[in-house]
Amino acid sequence: MKRTTLAIIAMAMCSIASATVTLPSYLSDNMVVQQQSALTVKGKASNAGKVTVTAGWSKKTYSGTTDAAGNFSIAVPTPAASTRAYTITVSDGDKTTLKNVLVGEVWVCSGQSNMEMPINGWGKVKDYEKELKNANYNYIRLLQVKRVVSNKPTDELQLNNGAWNVCSTQSADNFSATAYFFARRLWQVLGIPVGVIDTSWGGTPAEAWTSNETLMTVLGCEKDAAEVAAFNGDPAKHKAKYDRDVAVWNKMYNDADQGMNGDTPRWINGITDRDGWGKMNLPTVWEQAGLPDFDGIVWFQKVVELPEHWVGKELHLHVGKVDDQDFTWFNGTQVGSIFDYTIHRDYKVDASLVTSRKAVITVKCNDLGGGGGIWGEPEGLSIKMGDETLSLAGEWDYHIGASRADLPRMPESTTSPNYNSNLHNAMIYPLRDFAIQGAIWYQGESNADRWEQYTPLFQAMIQDWRNLWKKEIPFYYVQIANWQERHAVQPDSHWAHLREAQTNALQLNNTGMAVTIDIGEAWDIHPKNKQEVGLRLGNAALAQTYKRGVYNLPLYSGSMKVNGNKATLTFNQPLKVDGDKVEGFIIAGPDMKFHVAQATIVGNKATVWSPEVAVPVAVRYAWGDNPANNVRGTDGKLPLTPFRTDRYK
Repeated sequence: MKRTTLAIIAMAMCSIASATVTLPSYLSDNMVVQQQSALTVKGKASNAGKVTVTAGWSKKTYSGTTDAAGNFSIAVPTPAASTRAYTITVSDGDKTTLKNVLVGEVWVCSGQSNMEMPINGWGKVKDYEKELKNANYNYIRLLQVKRVVSNKPTDELQLNNGAWNVCSTQSADNFSATAYFFARRLWQVLGIPVGVIDTSWGGTPAEAWTSNETLMTVLGCEKDAAEVAAFNGDPAKHKAKYDRDVAVWNKMYNDADQGMNGDTPRWINGITDRDGWGKMNLPTVWEQAGLPDFDGIVWFQKVVELPEHWVGKELHLHVGKVDDQDFTWFNGTQVGSIFDYTIHRDYKVDASLVTSRKAVITVKCNDLGGGGGIWGEPEGLSIKMGDETLSLAGEWDYHIGASRADLPRMPESTTSPNYNSNLHNAMIYPLRDFAIQGAIWYQGESNADRWEQYTPLFQAMIQDWRNLWKKEIPFYYVQIANWQERHAVQPDSHWAHLREAQTNALQLNNTGMAVTIDIGEAWDIHPKNKQEVGLRLGNAALAQTYKRGVYNLPLYSGSMKVNGNKATLTFNQPLKVDGDKVEGFIIAGPDMKFHVAQATIVGNKATVWSPEVAVPVAVRYAWGDNPANNVRGTDGKLPLTPFRTDRYK
């Protein structure tokens, strides 16, 4: 009897000892809480009833009660920022204590790969070894959200490294470089703790970061969003919709492919009609070989003569790496297909297909975005028989099958990070109760082919986040950098149009933009100079949010006057020119055919003309994927924002 009683008491004691409060993952040791706001301490208590919170900056104890499920939420006022470290204790009878907590400024940092790009890791920013060595800041704290998706809003926030981390060589290594350099700039000037939350995912579009409720109000998104709303997060219904949509899209894509006749490929046995075929040296990404900005299907073919003793033998056909998907034929028979741009193709060719010395190799290359083509090292493109190798590197024939620009956007899998609202639900929504000062954003590349939609979409997303945090948070963002081949005149550049859509968001109150048209890299979509990006974002925030310093972005004022064959444009400040002559202006007459322009700048006015244009109708500056540009603002620190005076489509 005594033993039974003792066992019951022991079990009860163990239960009490193990009872604990469960807090959201973002409430942890080493965190920064937003100064002069309210810290929402919420969670789930093991012991139903009263829950108390005590914070080291206050003598007061704050309390609340749990609901039937044990959930609680208690608001704790926060003081002005300081470098003092505090503890926060949460108790439902059993205490949970958070240590080394700072009070300062908290910023959410989001976007696609240029925000995700780490200091080291796959990014390796400019001077990354030196930067990492010096990345030891006790008063900068880092929180990195794990890359996960959800078809409906969730309260669970998954993290890399499990919690907030003090900024150090180790914790900064794979953290967003842009977020880190932004935080460093704020700390250098303000001298108060800064917490940055890296919630980013490479290659993702803006609609993935926007709530479905908001997407229902955005032109071009509203139909899908309304259908998704009816699913209420049901995975089966999401999957059924995706299957229907992708079947319709695949048929459209196949029907548009000139290399197909229904389900039958036309060119796998050799080229019978040379019309439309060109030459390309492989391996290469085709953006560097005459097909800039192209996404879609390209057919490649090469006819080679095999050694006599290879006839009737099994061969191995190496097609290098193909971005993104290949369908490969040898003498009219398909020998392989892989959908992964990182995998080297090695296909076995059955001896029965090697009937003569002639070998017709055909590769249908399907690129869904970004770089495209057969790429890798030259030695990776070959045919092998045993230890013998026949190189296939060099000149191939090619023919465009279909351009994705002529088709609607490809449906996204319901488990894809690109699927509408998936990242908002899993990587933004769970943070809604954690007070922040504002947000920085680096994204747009994945929306460039839909630039017309980006103006309403991006502004809707900004407002969506403000609704989520129930305040008009400052929102500072990066205008995408220059990239790819330079063209003297490129009025149809999607990237230029996307930059304009980004500039349009400045019409929203409490926004700011970091122009990076001068620091991109022609053949690297991930420019290495993230220090300057973070500096410009930081200076914008310092000037506009903290009233420290000046951030005066050079902008076209909207005024153009024509006198004879010259157009005079007015800007919001006096301008400077890097170099002996102005570069980057193009001009068009009534025919809307643009020509490289000459220009002079005096104060805040630029006079632009061309011998080819008698009556100026439109002027554009830094308008292209990777345009010439050498005009800067008054202090020479910021480039003139790309613009156009016309709205011609």
